[in-house]
Amino acid sequence: MKLDLVHDIQKAYRSVVDSMARPGHINNIKDQADKVDLEIDFYNATLILMLMLLDAEVSFKVFSKNEEEITKFISQLTYAKPESIKNANFIFIMTDAENSHIEEAFDKAYEGDLINPHGSATIIVEAKGITNDREIILTGPGIKDENHIRVDINKGWIEKHREKNIEYPLGVDIIMVDEKANLICIPRTTKITI
Repeated sequence: MKLDLVHDIQKAYRSVVDSMARPGHINNIKDQADKVDLEIDFYNATLILMLMLLDAEVSFKVFSKNEEEITKFISQLTYAKPESIKNANFIFIMTDAENSHIEEAFDKAYEGDLINPHGSATIIVEAKGITNDREIILTGPGIKDENHIRVDINKGWIEKHREKNIEYPLGVDIIMVDEKANLICIPRTTKITI
């Protein structure tokens, strides 16, 4: 079955909104990701997120060994503009990216300003796996007591997240997706501890 660019993207969008409202809650968009019939060098679920988030009004940056090819492909598919990391609205860190790229993304991503804090970047990270195992503790709005997650990526992002989001309402939001199309969201208001 082929991906329906209206209904399937809308269903995936609801999952992202639910995950953003409940940080650490795992949603799955496998039904939509399985309908992708394009040959790509990254997760089908990431392509779903790209189709959902990118259009001619926004910009993006990709970190990958195949950065040039993916950037050209996504720009042609969505009409979004490739941009430097400091100016990109959305930053995609693919699973084959260097470990240092996630830290660089947090260091250089635009965190908004006091007049326009919602203009900040969103960082989308591909992980090998996402579970609710007890490794990272999330607290804050949308979480009753605490939620637990385990994300199979370099843990250097945790301290960088803390530094980037120290001056609320400034900061960046994160969407993480794994190879099974599980996704979690960590908004700037969420506190992370190990």
